Amino acid sequence: MANYFSLILVALTLITGLIWLVDSVVFAPKRKARLQASAVAENASYGEDPQLPYLVDTSQQIFPVIAFVLVLRSFLYEPFQIPSGSMMPTLLVGDFILVEKFAYGVKDPVFRSKLIETGAPERGDVVVFKYPEDTGIDYIKRVIGMPGDTVVYQNKQVYIKPKCVESENCPALEAVPLSFQERGEFVQDMAQLMRYTESLGDIEHDILRHPLRDISPVNFYTQPGTRRNEWIVPENNYFVLGDNRDNSRDSRFWGFVPDDNLVGKAVAIWISFEFERKPQDMLPTWIPTGVRFERTGGIR
Repeated sequence: MANYFSLILVALTLITGLIWLVDSVVFAPKRKARLQASAVAENASYGEDPQLPYLVDTSQQIFPVIAFVLVLRSFLYEPFQIPSGSMMPTLLVGDFILVEKFAYGVKDPVFRSKLIETGAPERGDVVVFKYPEDTGIDYIKRVIGMPGDTVVYQNKQVYIKPKCVESENCPALEAVPLSFQERGEFVQDMAQLMRYTESLGDIEHDILRHPLRDISPVNFYTQPGTRRNEWIVPENNYFVLGDNRDNSRDSRFWGFVPDDNLVGKAVAIWISFEFERKPQDMLPTWIPTGVRFERTGGIR
């Protein structure tokens, strides 16, 4: 849907801008000349044409608005809605976030070719990207593995061996530090989820674990030359995970995110709605039941 909206914006901007341009260059001078000739024939003073053609008038009014929205949405910031709980507790269903589109390069809105290089994801970033198995769908996850890293997921624990730049003194495979916080704030399948704080370098964020759910490695994406629960991140690719570790379809299941698929960096929650209506309620379930003002702010 986001792709179609971008195409519609581009098409409307081009069409309205072209109508305005053609009228200004071709038809407006002709209308002016006719008015001047009519004024001379009637020995009257010449006045500006008060009546523009409807199509031209409409184009002149909406072109600046559409062009502004196109630039804002394509190159600066784009709003997204969180549809699932795969990034809990960082992001909840009903959160509306802003994605910084220029964080990882300026791309054209149609073909998504990178025009200007502005940066690359860092470990711990929350990123929006085109789902590799269906690029018409936008996903949001957290970057865990950088290009060249070795990532292992075993017994719900993430292990990372950073890329070895030199053949000597290569870093060892180490567990990502975790500290238990609480249990019971979030419930899933009648089980109280366990909340931990995970440290990815200087980035600290909370994750959730399901105490009873254990995902078998046979369901994981198998990279040739590695074990079922081990992955070596290719160049210009990233390994991503959801913060709700036992309820997230991420790189463990379908592989890596190419740099070309990156949409931007999730930087802030600008509004958050609660949707707790039951099907038997009079109002539709898509109408919010409340606003979570305390959730607005930056994302970490």
